[in-house]
Amino acid sequence: MAINTSLANHLLIAMPSLTDPNFERTVIYVCEHHVQGTVGLIINRPLQFPLGMVFEQMQIEPIRVENNQLPLLFGGPVQPERGFVIHRPIGGWRSSLALRDDVTVTTSNDIIRAIAADEGPKDVLVTLGYAGWNENQLEQEVMDNVWLVCPYKPELLYEVPFNKRWEYAGLSIGVKMTQLSSNMGHA
Repeated sequence: MAINTSLANHLLIAMPSLTDPNFERTVIYVCEHHVQGTVGLIINRPLQFPLGMVFEQMQIEPIRVENNQLPLLFGGPVQPERGFVIHRPIGGWRSSLALRDDVTVTTSNDIIRAIAADEGPKDVLVTLGYAGWNENQLEQEVMDNVWLVCPYKPELLYEVPFNKRWEYAGLSIGVKMTQLSSNMGHA
């Protein structure tokens, strides 16, 4: 992989050989990728508890009770107490980073309050924690066949059901994930 090739705004698909329980069968949206390292958010791992738990901790009562049932995702093992909201449209939140026209990551709690007030963005993914790699670590993992790299697909963030995202991401690049061997090596 060329040094100047950025994986930002791409998706990583965990190969079947990746058995780390944090990353097994995950799809990760890469938010930042540069010389110092990489930051991504897992987009297909709902937690056992919904967004209502966050509302409760923030002492917020949502306008629509069904917003309590919105999924809360495991975004990665780093700083699992920290929330990240992937959303579209951009909006005017206090701490947002627009990564693409249709992908913004917000870390300020004003967006959570807006979701509770039924005034949040149209499409949202709320994650806790993130995945991080040190300098050149991700590049090495890609070369070692730990991850497949997939171009950004908006439907993977906002439409495809969580339990189908891993297989869908693979199919979008012509790979049937369930037919790959879990013990791949180098020729």
